[in-house]
Amino acid sequence: MGRGGAMTAAAELVGTDFASEVERTDAQLIALSMHEPEDFAAVYGRHARTVHRYAYRRVGPEHADDVVAETFVAAFRRRASYDLSLPDARPWLLGIATREIAQFRRAEETRYRATARLVTALPEDGLADLATTNVAARAAGSALGKALGGLRPGDRDVLLLWAWGDLSYEEIATTLDIKKGTVRSRLHRARKLVRAALPGGLWDEEEDGR
Repeated sequence: MGRGGAMTAAAELVGTDFASEVERTDAQLIALSMHEPEDFAAVYGRHARTVHRYAYRRVGPEHADDVVAETFVAAFRRRASYDLSLPDARPWLLGIATREIAQFRRAEETRYRATARLVTALPEDGLADLATTNVAARAAGSALGKALGGLRPGDRDVLLLWAWGDLSYEEIATTLDIKKGTVRSRLHRARKLVRAALPGGLWDEEEDGR
């Protein structure tokens, strides 16, 4: 949606009688923020923790706060181009965060290769998203770290938006501006490589239905 279309849609949404901020969608809040910029703070309040958790897992505590800050600064500046037909801004924000993380690509890969740090620094559920149980995942942390560090950047983005961002194939495709088929092929390739690296078949063979 172009800037003019977004502004028109924003004007229409602003004229709507909303019962409360809690009931407003992200799209409605973004539309309102075109006239009242402080309304964008509610979008931050809803999603900052999710973005921080995603960034923390990928680049660690050294850079996570910077990624979150730059993500929301960029989102605020680009809010006029937001597609107001999408009520949930989470995929959009995670897409911006993924692009910001690319600036820390070397730090991210170093983090994954430093396998001892990976196991101790991630939140306890961080590795459980990729394996059957938390205990087994932590035991397999060394192999998993090496596998993630060795993935192609594009494959890793897709895998981690799926596993840690909890996005569907369609949302990942929109977020990264790629085709859904590309998402499937990248995810299949990344999962195959990571699965092969984990001892004992910790990752089952079935594709997630998202």
